[in-house]
Amino acid sequence: MCAVCGCGDSALVGHDHEHSRDHEHSHEHGHSHDHEHSHSHDGHHHALIDYGAGLAGLHVAGMSQARTIRIERDILAKNAAYAAENRARLQRLGTLALNIVSSPGSGKTTLLVRAITELSKRWPIAVIEGDQQTSHDADRIRATGVQAMQINTGKGCHLDAHMVGHAMDHLELPPDGLLFIENVGNLVCPAAFDLGEAHKIVVLSTTEGEDKPLKYPDMFAASDLMLLNKSDLLPHLDFDVQACMAAARRVNPRMEILLVSARTGEGMAGFTAWIAARAAPRHTE
Repeated sequence: MCAVCGCGDSALVGHDHEHSRDHEHSHEHGHSHDHEHSHSHDGHHHALIDYGAGLAGLHVAGMSQARTIRIERDILAKNAAYAAENRARLQRLGTLALNIVSSPGSGKTTLLVRAITELSKRWPIAVIEGDQQTSHDADRIRATGVQAMQINTGKGCHLDAHMVGHAMDHLELPPDGLLFIENVGNLVCPAAFDLGEAHKIVVLSTTEGEDKPLKYPDMFAASDLMLLNKSDLLPHLDFDVQACMAAARRVNPRMEILLVSARTGEGMAGFTAWIAARAAPRHTE
């Protein structure tokens, strides 16, 4: 877990001062931000939440297994409390939140841009972008006309529910709309961290191995939908689609799978239909 690998859960561990956030989803509890962040309130939502370099030295040699387990449990318990607050807030708004997870380079942002172009005709949309550094992906999202908040995690290898709740404070969350959360590229840690989303969607590209679901089972077990992206490259690759789907269903028999290409648009109608079936029905006319 991240307390051991030292990725830097700055919102959850290692702080020694308090302040409160009294807002819609009632974070009236002490927490701290051991980082710098700036927010633009000019209506353009070009804000950045920066978690800096993260915590260092948590992977201490000789740390006992018992202490490691206690730290993991403590982190996940705190995260679950924040996630519950996020989920309650989203449910009050009628906002469908989707957590998009994958390895780096799978095509998450390109998929989002293409999906948003279609879905924004029917629903108001907001996006939270997670990366260790830069705001490149958030800039690409904003170019579609949709508001986006960038979270830079520093050395952190995933988003957590506290980060997402903080980002939600600075977005105009659309009632009866859609909130996409593009997680940091990582098939390990994001599997364990509930952000308050309705569904996790895992993106796997055909340029990766078809045995990825077996190598990283927690992520695929936690997801409700797998998008097998870059289908346009299949004629040029030695990739067994059926073997990949069988591996995914071995890990998670209930997971739905769609073969798509963010570049050509192949299969994207199925993806947007999957979202439409779960979004606020009064916006489906």
